[in-house]
Order: sequence, then C-alpha cells, then structure tokens
Amino acid sequence: MVVDARFAALKPLRSHLGMLLTPLYYVAELPVRAWDTVYLQLTSRADLIAENEGLRAEALLTKRKLQKLAALTEQNVRLRELLNSSELLDERVLVSELIGVDPNAFTQRILIDKGERDGVFLGQPVLDATGLMGQVVEVLPFSARVLLITDSSHSLPVQINRNGLRAVASGTGNSEWLELRHVGDTADIRVNDIVVSSGLGQRFPAGYPVGRVVAVNRDSSQPFADVRVEPTAQLNRSRYLLLVFSPESGYGAVIPALSLDGNVVEEDEAAQVPGNAARQEPVADETLASPQDESTAPPSEEQQNHAQ
Repeated sequence: MVVDARFAALKPLRSHLGMLLTPLYYVAELPVRAWDTVYLQLTSRADLIAENEGLRAEALLTKRKLQKLAALTEQNVRLRELLNSSELLDERVLVSELIGVDPNAFTQRILIDKGERDGVFLGQPVLDATGLMGQVVEVLPFSARVLLITDSSHSLPVQINRNGLRAVASGTGNSEWLELRHVGDTADIRVNDIVVSSGLGQRFPAGYPVGRVVAVNRDSSQPFADVRVEPTAQLNRSRYLLLVFSPESGYGAVIPALSLDGNVVEEDEAAQVPGNAARQEPVADETLASPQDESTAPPSEEQQNHAQ
C-alpha cells in the first residue's frame, strides 16, 4: 500500500489488472442492460406516445435556444476580431459511460469505459449534460478513473458569472455542495449566482457551469465569508459523460479528432484540425549555417570588375 501510494512502480501492474477486470465490469453490468431491454419491451404504447410528444416539445425549445446561442456566438467572434483577440476553437468531446463508483466513503471517484486506447489522458476534463464533474486521474487501457469536483482533495479556479469575481471552488467530500475559499467578507456574491470555470488553471476550459451559490454566511469577526455552492452536474445520477479535448487542457501525446458520436478520426486527419499544428512536436532543422554568409564572403572576380 505504501509503494502504491508513494511511488509509480506498481502502475504497470495496475494497468494490466484493469485490462483483466474489464470483462468483469461488462458481466456485472449485464443485469442492468437486461432490465433496460425488458422495460423498453413492456412499455405501453400510450406511454411511448406521451414521451415522444414531450421529447418533441423539448427539442423545439432546445432548437430555439441554439438559434439564440448561434447569434451570440457570432457576435462574440466579431467582438474578438475587433479586439484582435485570439480565435476561439470549439472543444471536441468523446461520449463515455459510467461503469463503476468507488466504494470508499472518503473519496469521490468514478470509473468510465474509455481509456488510453480512446485517447484519454491524465487531467482531462469530464462533464455531463449540466456542468463540470471532474477530471481524469488514472488512465487504464480500456477504462479511466475520474476524480469528482466534490472530492476533498480537488480544487478548481472559478468566477462568478454575474460580475467576473474570481475564486477557488474546493470539494468538501460531500456530493451535495462545494465551498468557495478565501472569499472576502465584503465580496459581491449573492445567493443564486452562477459559478463557472475561469480557465485560469489551464486544466478546465473557461465558461462551463460549475454550480450555483446557495448560501453566503458573513461574519464581521472573520476575514473570509462562508460561501456554499451546489454543483450543477448531477454527480450521483449522470450515467453518460463527456470527455473534453480542449486547447486549454492539452490533447495528450496523440490528438484524436473526436465527435459527439464517439468516433475517432485517423491521426493524419486529426493533424489537419485547426490549432493542432501548433501543438505538434517541433522538428529540428538539419540545415547548418555556412561559416561565411553572404555579408562576410569575399567578393567574386566578376563583382570586383563591376565595382571598378
């Protein structure tokens, strides 16, 4: 246990054990898959029609929001062009599925079904449909372990979406809330403020929702306020997650071109993605400078005659 905690000597052994345990995870999940199949077969036609109508209405509302978001995105791009700011690149994501939860009551970790073979790398941001969930802390060949943002050992830089106030959101070991540390007693923070990632740590992309402020306790005798944040991500309920490949967090050794369907494009095609060329390894220039350049080389006979 000491060697495993202090050193990386047992990492290859852990990797091989993870490969051997992958079939066991699949077998353990078979009852859940079987129940889902039976439930879909026994669902009545009326329930399916009602669910279909609800999904159509939700899709219509989502399309309306996307139309507004597209206009805001174009406006943001034009403003950045006016400010000569750097170009924003769209993050690419890979869909993964939760296959296990760490039973240790003192840690907040989960296991997903994507690993090194899928381009997953250490420190990769993970989110669900509603907000940030955590980051990858261990990569196995066919799976990976994710440390949730509510773990007591996890912290990330955030900012208040209303006024841009920066802070650090730290886990408490409780999946229900986070805390903002070192926030001044007079800081402009209110209940229901939206907390988003600031991107300052070069690990999480900026602008993703982290949580919502649910309590602000101020004490004049204390230099800092007690601010509690409820995570927007459904940490205890989400089953399908997104692995983010963003320029801020890096892409690992191999840059996979990924889409929402989880397909991986060939490495040659990935190199053609904008922004990837800047992250490739620099190639050493094998051409050596001549001992005498054109400015120091003696003039030729033709040049001397022309000068005369």
